[in-house]
Amino acid sequence: MTQILLTSFTTWKAHQRSNASDDLLIEIQKNSSSDLVFLRQLPVDFRLAPEQAIAHINKLQPDAIILCGMAESRQKLTVESRAIAGETIFHTKVDLEKLVKGLEFTEISQDAGQFVCEALYFATLKHLQEASSDCLCMFVHVPILTPANSQLVTQDFQAMIESVRGEVCQAKAKADILKTP
Repeated sequence: MTQILLTSFTTWKAHQRSNASDDLLIEIQKNSSSDLVFLRQLPVDFRLAPEQAIAHINKLQPDAIILCGMAESRQKLTVESRAIAGETIFHTKVDLEKLVKGLEFTEISQDAGQFVCEALYFATLKHLQEASSDCLCMFVHVPILTPANSQLVTQDFQAMIESVRGEVCQAKAKADILKTP
């Protein structure tokens, strides 16, 4: 069975009642299928967030990972094309152009924020590359959810999950064909 790991963060500023990434996962979890696994409320900590996520990845061995974080200043969902640390850049293997096609409330970003979100994304992509994993991984920044945008954000995010699920199923089918004598 396909497994998709979804992660979110907790808050990090005193004025925050919740983290939009976690608010979104709460909505998704209400109608989730059994192939979705949730790792909610990672600490906003440069060391602990990657450690906890990678430990969970090693235990679960998911087919895909959708890391989520809050971007208070952004107005739409943004999918991050890459993660940077120093001179090293890791890119997602997910076809983001295909992923966002037809999504009303989602854009591609080249800037994962240079904060814990980017540190988590970088560490996860690095871990997957070092493990020679076929696991798909992407990062989604979530704007503050409001009554005006909540439905659009949730719809686009659900569509992203379906798209990633489809990519995983296609890759598995291709691998099965290659194994057939």
